[in-house]
Amino acid sequence: MAAATGVGAGDLVATLVAGSRFGYTLFWAVIVGTIFKIALAEATGRWHVTSGRTILSGWRQLGRWALGYFGIYAAIWGFVYGATAMSASALPLNALFPVLDVRYWGIICGLLGLVIVWFGRYAVLERIMTIFVGIMFVTVVGTAILVVPNMTALTAGVAPVLPEGSLIYVLGLIGGVGGTITMASYGYWTMAKGWRTPKWLGMMRFDNIVGYVTTGVFVASMLIVGAELLRGFDIQSGDGGLLTLADVLAADYGQWARIPFLVGFFAVAFSSVIGVWNGVSLLVSDWWRVWRLRKHESEKVDDEQHYDQFAGPKTKMYKGYLLWLTFPPMALLFLDQPFQLVIVYGVLGALFMPFLAGTLMVLLNSKKLDKQYRSRWLSNTLLGICVLLFAVIAINQLIGIFTG
Repeated sequence: MAAATGVGAGDLVATLVAGSRFGYTLFWAVIVGTIFKIALAEATGRWHVTSGRTILSGWRQLGRWALGYFGIYAAIWGFVYGATAMSASALPLNALFPVLDVRYWGIICGLLGLVIVWFGRYAVLERIMTIFVGIMFVTVVGTAILVVPNMTALTAGVAPVLPEGSLIYVLGLIGGVGGTITMASYGYWTMAKGWRTPKWLGMMRFDNIVGYVTTGVFVASMLIVGAELLRGFDIQSGDGGLLTLADVLAADYGQWARIPFLVGFFAVAFSSVIGVWNGVSLLVSDWWRVWRLRKHESEKVDDEQHYDQFAGPKTKMYKGYLLWLTFPPMALLFLDQPFQLVIVYGVLGALFMPFLAGTLMVLLNSKKLDKQYRSRWLSNTLLGICVLLFAVIAINQLIGIFTG
């Protein structure tokens, strides 16, 4: 779930651009990004399985300001991301079957995602996502093998080097390996699997490492393709950049290479639809549960039946947010995104990753958590670097937003 949801079409395009401009030189940034996301997801999962509380309950301990920020962000983020995810899923379908416009394919993808998540239990969603990950692995990694990577240059790229003009790409590679708000969803997926007590800590860590190493492999594969196949190309920014790659594959290897890649492109984009529709809806339903709790009421979720009654897929808030992700964003498929909305979306989004890393660092060092499960030097060091790194990325994004 983490691997398929976290890697979106935009991440692959950003990596393609970095590879086309700097070759293998920034491979080290992919590795660093993978390590930081492993540390962040491990912290999220550890909080869930050892504290008996969700991340939203943790934020409630820090004050209502944290819950308020998340609630506003989730409302705006869902509206904008819904349109982005549907459009990204529609692009490869339009390229394969141009009988429908992109916006109509986007509507179909949104409705299909809604039906799958609305009626699908977690076990069903996990099986569907497993199929998509298999398709992604064969097509994305297969494309990297097809272009024959330069292993000597790839090995040399492990050494940290910062070519002139590459800082923005380094920040993008480190910050873009595996999702933003969906990082916070990881603990809810562990709960859906029944991992609710400290005995699952080892399994959660193993699962987390496998998931984010997989995302790192996907991103590294696109870096290889960019370096070998698109060096010197002016790649279109945004999800449409993957269509450029499909056309280049067709020109160099024939249509047989273009079609499987477009199928993989769809798997990358649509798996994010399913993962976000489920994962972020779980976050929002739990936000509503925690927001309404009175001071004397328990925040713990070790009672599965009690939790499912007030949060999770069976609640009205979960289903309401699913509808919010699906139908209002369809209007944006026919309109340009309003300038003011884009500004607010960008500002709140830039702040989320330093917010997540910083709050996890505070919660996992709290005396309210059993001492044996608190963060030690390695976790604190990585989370501390994450806070600083994502703060720098946030400042860079905010500058970009307000300067155009």
